[in-house]
Amino acid sequence: MSTRTELPITPVGIAACCSPLTAGVIDDASAAQLARVFKALGDPTRVRLISLIAAAEGAEACICELTDPVGLSQPTVSHHMRLLVQAGLVTREQRGKWAYYRLVGQTFNALREAVTVGIDVV
Repeated sequence: MSTRTELPITPVGIAACCSPLTAGVIDDASAAQLARVFKALGDPTRVRLISLIAAAEGAEACICELTDPVGLSQPTVSHHMRLLVQAGLVTREQRGKWAYYRLVGQTFNALREAVTVGIDVV
């Protein structure tokens, strides 16, 4: 026969046992924009294109420099780049017949803040 021992329960506030993961809840507009960014980053080709631009001299790349590394046609790469522009991850500048792309640092900083939830990354 087992014996039960009742343990005393001391009520504590939620702040005493755990802290919130974020600084606050984001508003609807910010959530929609963040979802667009995550959706754009949900394709490995687009992530690779961002990596190629970041690694390019001056952190800028011509569409003509992006097709061979990803093994896709120029129209397909242009489609991917348009989605990245719409998500606010890159900017596009037309120079003659070629489009040049740059990363938008502010968007990447905001993305980093949005996904930083108080967890130390090693």
